[in-house]
Amino acid sequence: MAPEIRYDGVHCAIAIERPAPEVLVLRISGTDVGEFGDAPMQGLDERLADGPPVRLFIDARDTRGASIEVSADWARWLGAHRRQLRAIDMLTGSRYIEVTAGFVRRFADLHGVMRLYTDPKAFDAALADAI
Repeated sequence: MAPEIRYDGVHCAIAIERPAPEVLVLRISGTDVGEFGDAPMQGLDERLADGPPVRLFIDARDTRGASIEVSADWARWLGAHRRQLRAIDMLTGSRYIEVTAGFVRRFADLHGVMRLYTDPKAFDAALADAI
């Protein structure tokens, strides 16, 4: 598998992992205020290039928040990559992130594709099953 991609900033840290050929994991911690620009999205693009559709797991259990602009950027990216994403499983760590993720799901028209988790054990079990 390809090595992990990491982005470490003042407010946020993002890691992209590929634990299995058709599984990508995006881990976000801190507050995503956009300090990395579109670099994480480009990192995901590299992992998606010329490959089969993947199941994307977004682990936001340690995310405190995201700016409106960042949430809108992620919604646009996810919507534009729907065909490359078999499913999206997202773990939210707070009610605020859950509401934000719901906005992203609606804005990107990902109903039936994006599942939200509030229980870390259920998310971890789904990820383990996918791997």
